[in-house]
Amino acid sequence: MTNLKSLAAKGKGKVAVILPDTVSSARYTEFDAPYLTKALTAAGLTASQFIVQNAQGSDATQLTDAQSDISNGATVLIMDPLDSGTGASIESYAKAHGAEVIDYDRLTLGGTRQYYVSFNNVQVGKLIGAGLVSCISAWNVKKPNVLVMRGAATDNNATLFAQGYTGVLSSYFKSGKYVEAGQPAGTWDPPTAETEFQQQRTAHPSLNAALVPNDENAAPIITYLKTLNIPAKSFPITGQDATLVGLQNILAGYQCGTAYKPIYLEAQAAAALAIYLRAGTAPPKSLVNGSTQDTTKKVAVASVLLKPEWVTPSNMNATVIKDQFVPSSELCAGALAAACQAAGIK
Repeated sequence: MTNLKSLAAKGKGKVAVILPDTVSSARYTEFDAPYLTKALTAAGLTASQFIVQNAQGSDATQLTDAQSDISNGATVLIMDPLDSGTGASIESYAKAHGAEVIDYDRLTLGGTRQYYVSFNNVQVGKLIGAGLVSCISAWNVKKPNVLVMRGAATDNNATLFAQGYTGVLSSYFKSGKYVEAGQPAGTWDPPTAETEFQQQRTAHPSLNAALVPNDENAAPIITYLKTLNIPAKSFPITGQDATLVGLQNILAGYQCGTAYKPIYLEAQAAAALAIYLRAGTAPPKSLVNGSTQDTTKKVAVASVLLKPEWVTPSNMNATVIKDQFVPSSELCAGALAAACQAAGIK
């Protein structure tokens, strides 16, 4: 791969990073923003050559930020859209003003971006589905009655996750080995996810396992199950994102595992791609390693797709702890000290 710092010296304009954090999720503030800042700096940009912003859940703010950045000299946008409508508006504006866009983490359906950088999100879903199957067996769940939950219907990533885990679970439901209790509408809002779960459990009292698409949605559901005195390792729950609370629930025996996505690798890939675009140079095939379908425009989008990993106590130390994704001092606090020791985490 071409030396990024030499490309950075040749490139023109600024790189603008526009992230979407909402009130209920601070993932991008906590992880992506510092990782992207570090990656862009390591690639050779100075602090005056890039900007990292967060829309705080506001469509209007995200669009205004993009317009302002382009007016102030941004030639490349790394953007995670709050929704595809906002993303498409930003990309249309960028195209009209000669700026290029990289969809980051989430694809803008109907957009005009040049590239997409994310994890293989169908594979993320497959890991979640396979993790649930493994957990149902390991925890000896009799007559699995499974609730299949989803992320927000407006999120293309949620659609891809569901494609993955539905593919894993469909044969179990079809054969009658598992019973599918229901499929709520879907959300990324944890309180709403808890409400959906409680409604489904009332409707299906024999419910004894749930595929939950991320750790944040799983956390209040697990708290609710604890109020019902459901013991550890008896009611399988899944997750994604390797959050501190998710990892703690895994160690405590209330969550089967989590789909870990090393965000620092995603940030490095996006930064490298931005440097190529800023310099007007085609990125190498070693970087752009796949494609993703924009189902609205029915076109394939050149993509950088990274590999997720399923994390359980058996590999927690070799993944999230090794990567310093979470500090062991926080993970292993209080009652979890013994569980961490058993998992080889110091």
